[in-house]
Amino acid sequence: MEKILKKAVGKLAYVRSFGCQLNMSDGEKIKSILENIGCVLTDDESRADIIILNTCAVRESAEDRVFGIIGSMKKLKEEKPSLIIGVAGCMVQQEQNVEKIKKSYPQVSFAVGTSALDSIPKLIEESLESTKFVSDTEEYSNFCMGGHQVRDSSFKASVPIMYGCNNFCTYCIVPYVRGRERSRSPEEIVSEVRELVRSGYKEIMLLGQNVNSYGNYFEEECSEKIDFPKLLHMIDSLEGEFVIRFMSSHPKDVSPELIDAIFECPKVAKHLHLPLQSGSNDVLDRMNRKYTVEKYLRIVDEIRRRSPDFSLTTDIIVGFPDETEQDFGATLDVLKRVEYDNVYSFIYSKRSGTKACDMPDGTTEQRKSERMRELLELQREISTRHYKRFIGRTMRVLVDGVSKKREGFVTGKSNEFIIVEFEGDKSLIGQFVNVKITDSMNWAVTGEMIL
Repeated sequence: MEKILKKAVGKLAYVRSFGCQLNMSDGEKIKSILENIGCVLTDDESRADIIILNTCAVRESAEDRVFGIIGSMKKLKEEKPSLIIGVAGCMVQQEQNVEKIKKSYPQVSFAVGTSALDSIPKLIEESLESTKFVSDTEEYSNFCMGGHQVRDSSFKASVPIMYGCNNFCTYCIVPYVRGRERSRSPEEIVSEVRELVRSGYKEIMLLGQNVNSYGNYFEEECSEKIDFPKLLHMIDSLEGEFVIRFMSSHPKDVSPELIDAIFECPKVAKHLHLPLQSGSNDVLDRMNRKYTVEKYLRIVDEIRRRSPDFSLTTDIIVGFPDETEQDFGATLDVLKRVEYDNVYSFIYSKRSGTKACDMPDGTTEQRKSERMRELLELQREISTRHYKRFIGRTMRVLVDGVSKKREGFVTGKSNEFIIVEFEGDKSLIGQFVNVKITDSMNWAVTGEMIL
């Protein structure tokens, strides 16, 4: 536990996280660190004495957004000269960004990298004593992988099981800002999940940049080398009512044992997020994805052999450098073949520091936008048709909020990670309920709660 800082006791601290779920998890750790040194958390940045922005670097647009927010905080600093502003996360793992912050944004007190979160108390202490900019972006072997988190939810918890990535996809900056793969010990993970379930958490989301390569490289010595399928079995055996989810998976690491674990473990959700990125082998090769479309479809076929309408979602990048009409057509063919429940699609944008950034690209931005519209229209048709399979079924749903569209309705996720809306009171939030599905849309299903 961090040592209480006398000068920090009672100070209001505001944390804002951007980007992926691992970033959100890191943000929860930062909040815990701040509480442990005596700060009081606030959701109002205008009242804060300490502000920490936990940043994302996956796209340059994300960095530009953060720089814009930092710039807007100049006024806050002028109004409150004692205000401490820290910038954390992936963005500051790039040396040029730290230098830019130091030279161009004097309102920032410190910068701290993804593996140096434990140094936040020291950086705050130095910032309280001096106006000199300080930073720590070193990679530590004993950095804060586990530990207490101030959870943003009382019933859904994210549990990072590994950090870093060894894949080096040509479009991705993550290996450069998150470092190499390192896995937490299975004993530590299982112990954390056990305590979360005992505390009433109903959904456990296991996180990693490439979650199903868990166990290849352990951060510390552990009694037994456990791979991801074995870890799922260990967590599934814990007592309590909860659902196990995980992301993100890499197709190259989906083994028969993992597919077995998904179907054999009752608490593991019957849903797999399996990023395709492209339906063209030529594009996949230039992306350095290390699998072929044929291998990907063999995984899908094996899953669908066991459960014909198993829930699958995916990621697609539209307009990767020099993607041809044939390449894009091949991607649409895979969507028709697999029939995903949902597709998270992105138009490719150059990312400085990646190999793809220097690849020639003859496709116009207009054509890329047209391709995106074609893909979205196709997926909308597929989802509208595919979601009808749930009509008449009873789905187990973890209620997570009130409907934003209909008064008197609540919403949640089914075991299959499908959005379900039904008439109900907000007192149901955080509980599992059974819902008989009566209708479907292209983004969700609706039904009636069974008492």
